[in-house]
Amino acid sequence: MKISAQEEYGLRILLRIARSKEGDNMSIPVLSQLEGIGTAYVGKLAGVLRKNGFIISNPGNIGGYKLSKPPEEIFIGDVLKALGGAMFDKKFCGEFTGNSVLCANSVDCSVRSLWRIIQLSIDRVLQRITVADLVGSEKESQRILKSYLEPEVVS
Repeated sequence: MKISAQEEYGLRILLRIARSKEGDNMSIPVLSQLEGIGTAYVGKLAGVLRKNGFIISNPGNIGGYKLSKPPEEIFIGDVLKALGGAMFDKKFCGEFTGNSVLCANSVDCSVRSLWRIIQLSIDRVLQRITVADLVGSEKESQRILKSYLEPEVVS
């Protein structure tokens, strides 16, 4: 399993925007300089984030990007799906058929069960983590994120 450059840089850009103070100019050139990413790539990623409703743009000389809603309402699972999609989706098996039209294990596949449970586990965690959980320091975020690994208490 690998995190794509688009997911990594897109999430970093979103967090940079979330950490900005009111009035800061989070334009493409500023984001590019702060994150060390080319302006064309920042523009592409900002477009994906804007199209999916995570950020909005403020036009003009001192314009730039800001979050479209409070950071507590932006879930990391949704952001990563917008930037790169799910690790495992229903089309996955059709992409790995070998030399055949259909996968040799298309009827009974324990590997498919493995990918599905991994995706389900990832989704359950990422749908609980918000941008607000990640805007603090690494130490603060680590403390918050560890709490998501603790078993849920059923009442």
